[in-house]
Amino acid sequence: MAETGKEIGGVRYESVEKDYFENRQLHRKAGWVLLWGLGVGAVISGDFFGWNFGLTAGGFWGLTIATFLMAIMYLCMVYSIAELSTALPHAGGFYSFTRNAFGPWGGFIVGVTDLIEYVITPAVIVVGIGGYLNALIPSVPLWVWWLASYAIFVGINIWGVELTLKVGLGVTLISMVVLAIFYVAAISSGAFRWELLFNVPADPGQSATWLPKGWGGVFAALPFAIWFYLAIEELPLAAEETVDTVRDMPKALILGIFTLLVLSLFTLILNSGVGGGAAVIGESLAPLNDGFLAIFGGGATTVLLTLIALTGLVASFHTIIYAYGRVYFALSRAGYLPRWISLTSTRFKTPHVGLILGGVIGFVVAVILDLVGTGVVGAALLNMAVFGAVISYTAVMLSYIKLNRDRPDLPRPYKSPLGVPGAAVGATLSFIALLACFANPDYRPGVYGVAVFLVVNVLYFAFVTRHRLVAQAPEEEVALMAAAQRELKH
Repeated sequence: MAETGKEIGGVRYESVEKDYFENRQLHRKAGWVLLWGLGVGAVISGDFFGWNFGLTAGGFWGLTIATFLMAIMYLCMVYSIAELSTALPHAGGFYSFTRNAFGPWGGFIVGVTDLIEYVITPAVIVVGIGGYLNALIPSVPLWVWWLASYAIFVGINIWGVELTLKVGLGVTLISMVVLAIFYVAAISSGAFRWELLFNVPADPGQSATWLPKGWGGVFAALPFAIWFYLAIEELPLAAEETVDTVRDMPKALILGIFTLLVLSLFTLILNSGVGGGAAVIGESLAPLNDGFLAIFGGGATTVLLTLIALTGLVASFHTIIYAYGRVYFALSRAGYLPRWISLTSTRFKTPHVGLILGGVIGFVVAVILDLVGTGVVGAALLNMAVFGAVISYTAVMLSYIKLNRDRPDLPRPYKSPLGVPGAAVGATLSFIALLACFANPDYRPGVYGVAVFLVVNVLYFAFVTRHRLVAQAPEEEVALMAAAQRELKH
């Protein structure tokens, strides 16, 4: 245990009141099925909206190659964090892993990038929800849909973790049924045509049927390919709410990523090859709705399926709200952020303050970008979310490598079959994806904004909260105990 007031690794720890952790409790309610629903649900909106901008960036084959590379990256990462989540089963998730590997500064930086990802991602998704609803009821302003969505699903998350996870599982299953209907209908109706995959206008000197934007288009498509899988990594945040973390967490993570791999393959091919083809789908705010229109026309069937298709966006919106609530909770409980953010409700034992705070910030971000008039609000927000995500991906896989080297004695009930080589491949691909966030000049202002936000938070930590950390927070306690043991050995 750290001495109060003593500087360790450039930070100081303060003592907390006896009731500090009594006011910051979570309930263990999740088994592997609910966790699988949480993980797949967090990502499944990527099959409904977001991925398609990669068609404009790189054409069909460009996006396909980008998706293949990002699928490898996510497989490497999922196996790595499956191991880490059983070794360090705390609500901090990636912050916990990097805190143990790279100290409090590394843990805080990754915690902030996770916040960027999980606060911005619902803002991306809510833009998609507004796009689908606007296609049905164009008279309602988009911001009204955004505000209503946040109010409803932040409320459900506050109501209780069991309700949150069950709602997440339910809408995830419905979303998968909708996708399956689309896949079967696209093939059986004859609406899918192979040649529609290749109608993205080619740049001078490029092949329209191979890489219409050249290899640079593959690079530019990487952030959009990530959207097929982004947020599966939120599952370790549920470690303190899982009934049997050692058994259930790896199972849910691995089954979840393979579920998403199958969905991404069918969506990429079939949704790109209907209606106006890749050129039109690549610019759509509601690509699946366009797909249903191509298959069923503009009748009642399409309206009904579009309404049901909203469950895909709702599933991710709902479950990623869960994620930012837990990141706020863990960072605040440990003192990196103001401690009042980590308070949990007396009745429901959920981090209601963090949930509301993240919802307000996400809504404001969506509104501001819309008012600025970027022209492609969802795509700009997507790049902001991806930028925060890939920073944390690189850091967590480097953490895996470092912890394997420096702490071989750390109990690991589950071990990644890919080991250190897999983590190294994943780290390399995630760093390349990080560079790709700067490929499209239209989205660079958003990425720069994220970078500024990160710098501001680091300065806040440096001058304020690094002197007020809580040693008894689980993520800090295990790291401090390990550090003390290493000192004794030396």
